[in-house]
Amino acid sequence: MGTPMARRLLDAGVRLTAWTRSPAALQPIVDAGAAAGASPEGVFAASDTVIVMLRNAGAIDAVLRDESGAIHAFVAGRTIVNTGTISPADSLKLADDIAAAGGTYVEAPVSGSRVPAETGTLVGLLAGPPDAVERVRQLIGPLCSRVEVCGEVPAALTMKLSANVFLVSLLAGLAESFHFAEAHSMDLKVLRSILDAGQMASPLSRVKTDKLVRGDMTPQASIADVHVNAELIQDAAAAAGIASPLIDACAQLFAGGVVAGDGGLDAVAIVRTLAGLSR
Repeated sequence: MGTPMARRLLDAGVRLTAWTRSPAALQPIVDAGAAAGASPEGVFAASDTVIVMLRNAGAIDAVLRDESGAIHAFVAGRTIVNTGTISPADSLKLADDIAAAGGTYVEAPVSGSRVPAETGTLVGLLAGPPDAVERVRQLIGPLCSRVEVCGEVPAALTMKLSANVFLVSLLAGLAESFHFAEAHSMDLKVLRSILDAGQMASPLSRVKTDKLVRGDMTPQASIADVHVNAELIQDAAAAAGIASPLIDACAQLFAGGVVAGDGGLDAVAIVRTLAGLSR
């Protein structure tokens, strides 16, 4: 998602210095008008605010921490904006460690996948010091159709996981709906028409019903990504001492998809896992 997000910022006139962990991914951003940073330190040297879009907490630590686990000194005086999804506990520790190193940390997880990133229709969730949050709100405006301020860290990531309870359950339920219909020899195009026209329809469901009818499993958000999110929700629920029966079932289902070798396929390819369980 980092590439379409960078393109949106460039199109809005934001001056960017970019660096990626995968060098091949940097060239399209440079071609679109960004300056190439030779290293994370180079990006921080050129920027007052650094947006971080990395896969997980381990990837963030690999960029922002040294071998001892300490935050690099180059964060001092900078605002670090984490747009990825990590656990609330990891985010809170990151905020504390960045503050101790002289930087400012703002949570800005975004709800949406590649298509909303390309169209600027992500939903941004913000948490952190109010003055920094207001600056970041203006910066990420071109990426989002809506931005919500959630409070102090880790409120934005906790809210993101709250939304993802519904998202993960929806994806699993939609796939199971198509599996059920197909097993009963129902016309999947008719099912799509019914779902797309009813009260349950959403931009997401319409995209996913189309993929299910066409058998297009190229990933927007993959089975592996959804499984990671389900596990983050489980961990946060356990830490709060609350029940999460739907997510527990979904996590098991998506884990089965990963084990089956389908982790890189779109989340609705979990219909294949359901078919395997039915044999």
